[in-house]
Amino acid sequence: MTFYARLVKETGTERAHLLSSPIIDKALNNEITLGEYRAFLEQAYHHVKHTVPLLMATGSRLAEHQEWLREAVAEYIEEEVGHQEWILNDIAACGGDREAVRRSDPNLATELMVAYAYDMVQRVNPLGFFGMVYVLEGTSISVASNAADQIQQHLRLPDSAFSYLRSHGALDISHMKFFETLMNRIEDLEEQNLIIHTARMFFRLYGNIFRSLTETGDTHSPLIRKETPRHGLRQ
Repeated sequence: MTFYARLVKETGTERAHLLSSPIIDKALNNEITLGEYRAFLEQAYHHVKHTVPLLMATGSRLAEHQEWLREAVAEYIEEEVGHQEWILNDIAACGGDREAVRRSDPNLATELMVAYAYDMVQRVNPLGFFGMVYVLEGTSISVASNAADQIQQHLRLPDSAFSYLRSHGALDISHMKFFETLMNRIEDLEEQNLIIHTARMFFRLYGNIFRSLTETGDTHSPLIRKETPRHGLRQ
């Protein structure tokens, strides 16, 4: 069994947890509200804006013998630059205030996922970040394009409100083929186990973001408020 095949097999339970999130079911069954779609985009903005910084941090921490992987990270960076602005454009096309979203805070679930990603890269092992890549890009392939079609039909929104979902649904198919090739070059068992562990964690953390979109009550971070100084998670 290749490592990529093992990664897919051993994260199946956590993947199912994410895909069973109520917001996904609502999106695919014409039940999602405009407010919920905009809430999804807002939280997407708050984690997508960290993709390039996290990739840069990952590349800078790889060892010399992993130069082949650093080159792959550089390719990812080139393709991911500016995607958070696509999301803000989508929000504006939905009637939202893009600048208000830019100034807003992530909710609790989003902040925790981003914090875990930085901690993994900076404190534990930069290879763990590929667990996040697998989760986010794999989820896009599973639901993004189909969900975009259903949401657009249900909410009667323009094409300009779906640049993030539609571009990632298509783009991530090629990304995942590239990712599979990369993962199959990782032969060290400890490194493989680390990536599987972080993928399991990210499926849970990303699933919590999806679940937070249909929860009632205050799901915003109790640690960060508008009046507090900005820090690394609030660029």
